[in-house]
Amino acid sequence: MAFGLKSFGFKGRAGAPANLPDSVRQALESWRASSAPALDEPHFHTRYVVIDVATSGPRAEEDGLLGISAVGLQVGSIAAADAFALDFSADDPTVDSQLAAFLTYAAKAPLVTYHAPFVGGFLQHVYRERLAVDFQPQWIDLAWLLPSLFKDRSPTVRPLDEWLEIFAIDSGGRRDTMTNTLMLARLFQMLLVRANDQEILTAGNLIEESKSASFLRRTH
Repeated sequence: MAFGLKSFGFKGRAGAPANLPDSVRQALESWRASSAPALDEPHFHTRYVVIDVATSGPRAEEDGLLGISAVGLQVGSIAAADAFALDFSADDPTVDSQLAAFLTYAAKAPLVTYHAPFVGGFLQHVYRERLAVDFQPQWIDLAWLLPSLFKDRSPTVRPLDEWLEIFAIDSGGRRDTMTNTLMLARLFQMLLVRANDQEILTAGNLIEESKSASFLRRTH
């Protein structure tokens, strides 16, 4: 039986929960005090964090978060040493420390994923319930950006596996979360090249393009 964070979460409240270890409190204070990176730098001067999650179902309020996998992109390259993975599929007393460690790792970098409302919904719920953190990063959503920037390949929103096929990325059948994250990172590398070609030159530009693409497709 998979536990997931929902199985041993609790309702959040204002401020850090009283039972958090000092190390977790200090990590949260440090993360809150840290500065967000500049979003007006060229892509190849920006650290992006590509992220995926494993869940026990589709609903953040009812189902469990089973894992988080992430990898950094720096100077446009996938940085193998800049990777992070958490497994919450078993009851682990260090879960709060692990969640705080992810905040330290991500360091307010723009987060790249496929279907940000789904991934973000689980993360927001868990951070609110476990650590009383309002987790609101800057999202870059490949689900909307790929058809927006690669209209010549497909102008419509597609399942991730179809985009992997379009770009001849071997999906390898059933995948774990880190493998999925690395495939998202490869798609994002291609997207960054296309973004530069279309004068979308900074992280801020790309975030706005992601929001615009999402809004236009949801309202038309």
